[in-house]
Amino acid sequence: MSTTTTAESCPFCDPPEARVFVEGTLAIALWDGYPVSPGHALIISRRHTPSWFDATESERSALLTLVDSAKVIIDQLHRPDGYNIGVNVGAVAGQTVFHLHMHLIPRFVGDVDDPRGGVRHVIPAKANYTVDRTGGSIPDSDPLK
Repeated sequence: MSTTTTAESCPFCDPPEARVFVEGTLAIALWDGYPVSPGHALIISRRHTPSWFDATESERSALLTLVDSAKVIIDQLHRPDGYNIGVNVGAVAGQTVFHLHMHLIPRFVGDVDDPRGGVRHVIPAKANYTVDRTGGSIPDSDPLK
């Protein structure tokens, strides 16, 4: 798998206009082409840059502003019960398009059996933080639980 995406081959540099639903000077929001839930959106930098860590402070700020704008629209259209927000950086983290983008994923009661751990499920064996890796349970009195 290639760990680069050139601007010429990048699907986010010239996305289908019909999928774009919020636009800003430095970023856009579009509906994910492979949504994991109704309203799954991508918040994308306009400039072709590979990751969050390569973006300017202004680009990062613009992305976060569009997360808020996209949430308002998703709330109106889908009325989710919660959200996950994520950024994959690098192939080992699951990034397949090497153009900075954030996932805004609406969540709904009952969409999974046990949502505890949220984004921790990127490493399934470690997602449930209430289980001690030695086989016991973490006590309810643990202040970080």
